[in-house]
Amino acid sequence: MSFFSDIGSFIMTPLYYVISALMIGFHKLLDLVMDGDSGWAWALSIVGLTIVIRAALIPLFVKQINSSRNMQLLQPKVKELQKKYGHDREKLAQETMKLYKDAGTNPFASCMPILLQMPIFFALFRLLDNASHNKPKGFLSQGQADSFGAAEMFGVPISSTFMRAEGDVGIMVMATFFVLAMLVTTFLTQRQLMTKNMPESAMSGPYAQQQKMLLYVLPVVFAVGGVAFPIGVLIYWTVSNLWTMGQQFYVIRRNPAPGTPAFKAKQDRDAEKARKHGKPVQGEVVAEDGAVATEEPGPAKRQQPKRQTREQRKKQVPKSGPKKRP
Repeated sequence: MSFFSDIGSFIMTPLYYVISALMIGFHKLLDLVMDGDSGWAWALSIVGLTIVIRAALIPLFVKQINSSRNMQLLQPKVKELQKKYGHDREKLAQETMKLYKDAGTNPFASCMPILLQMPIFFALFRLLDNASHNKPKGFLSQGQADSFGAAEMFGVPISSTFMRAEGDVGIMVMATFFVLAMLVTTFLTQRQLMTKNMPESAMSGPYAQQQKMLLYVLPVVFAVGGVAFPIGVLIYWTVSNLWTMGQQFYVIRRNPAPGTPAFKAKQDRDAEKARKHGKPVQGEVVAEDGAVATEEPGPAKRQQPKRQTREQRKKQVPKSGPKKRP
């Protein structure tokens, strides 16, 4: 056990210092405009910490979106492999991984942002939990730990948890509110990815089933675990989910996967923008008065010959007759 404890300490100790340094930095700025001992000052410090961490994870998030997009577009080929090697699971796994490798995608890349956030999540949990017991960690001084542990919002300590409410209605109500907020934002974030940026061809098969399972399982897991988390940690996770939703909305809107509802919506926006600037849109005809009409596809019209007079036709007819002998 000491080996795993040492490994855990090796990973978590630097995080205690990084997280506490960021929180203290934001807290000192907020202390200039509000009461530094209030729960609002510490809660907003957690919000600032969340924004910095999520901004640092933007490259990984973009990689996650691209990997998820490539996985979706590869689903028709994955189905073909399943039909071909369905009887041989080992061969199917090898060919599927080869397909992903050739396409330059990694099925595990979509999990990286959330996996990297988990140590940060638990480090913040330990900071809050220790501060509530007057045990500072990282760069937190004893006075800051006391202030952090006793900080209140609407009379509720942000270091409290639902399970340790001991009948306090205020704690139970606020903890329940943030647990539900975490649950709803987790669900909406996953649903946004599935409904907006997944083509119809990818809505069936093992990958789609995995995404649907995560859509309902992840919120439940976080909700069950959320009753044991301090309110400050729930604030972090809820703000992180809101950031993900906004970032995901921007990326999907600007660069949607082909064949998805988001792609069709982007085409409609581009067409409307072109119309406003008087530019022709594919499949449409712009009249001189500015009216737009849709050009219906149909069979090509046969070009009619130009009408000619009798004299013109006589001139075109070659003269026939017996050839003269030399």
